[in-house]
Amino acid sequence: MTATEDPFVAHRGLLFTVAYEMLGSAVDAEDVVQDGWLRWDAIGADARAAVRDPRAFLVRMVTRKALDLLRANARRREEYVGEWLPEPLLTAADVAEDVELAESVSFAMLTVLETLSPTERAVFVLREVFATPYEAIAEAVGKSPAAVRQIGHRARTHVAERRPRMAVSQTEQRAVVERFMEAVTRGDVQGLLDVVAPDVVLVADGGGIAQAVVNPVNGAKKVANLLGSFSRLAPQARILPALLNGAVGARIVGTDDGYDTAISFAVAEGRISRIYAVRNPAKLGRIDAEARLSR
Repeated sequence: MTATEDPFVAHRGLLFTVAYEMLGSAVDAEDVVQDGWLRWDAIGADARAAVRDPRAFLVRMVTRKALDLLRANARRREEYVGEWLPEPLLTAADVAEDVELAESVSFAMLTVLETLSPTERAVFVLREVFATPYEAIAEAVGKSPAAVRQIGHRARTHVAERRPRMAVSQTEQRAVVERFMEAVTRGDVQGLLDVVAPDVVLVADGGGIAQAVVNPVNGAKKVANLLGSFSRLAPQARILPALLNGAVGARIVGTDDGYDTAISFAVAEGRISRIYAVRNPAKLGRIDAEARLSR
């Protein structure tokens, strides 16, 4: 069997996507996938050839490892300085074209998934994003199929009540983000008020390393005033468009403190309803490498 024929190689993008959606961290997801490769390789060629459904087998293996890591990270998340946001990913245009995949890896969705228990998150991701049969999910999370159905229903209800709606085209998203970037560059507070929703929320993640607001900033006036000072406080910085997590986002580079920023948005009814700004340098190490995501 050649490397290109190996099921693990064929499904690596899928396995990374599963792990990333469960963990919200590209670094941790890559560790999980690498661990999966070592386990897959260790079972031997004959045993690998005997696996009837390699895709299901590999997803189950990665899910179990991601669950273990998600539970182990719970204390670390509790002790995190300020707000914890997912690690942003530079994504290809084909991810944005797959509406369901793009929504599943969006910051709006990932921040909601953070409010689920580890098992709820695993069940939701496997069922709702990857259409995994309940019996296979049950094997992956160590529950009965009946229990998995109940967990899935509870998780769906929880997510539906909390996720911001983003029923906009990529063209509309791009137009709104361009207006936002222009207003920020000019320090145009009124321009910002025109492009953000009245109840807009800005969440920033500096991880206690880069300067960032510790608590979410709520309301158009507060957000506009905060962002309106950007051009004055960081005159050398540039704000550039970027395709992040399956949607049009932005990057700020060249700031005086040396820390870049990745910004993702939720857009609804022609205005920005959520702004997610990641400044923690530990979460930006892969921002220049396009992630391979797939279902």
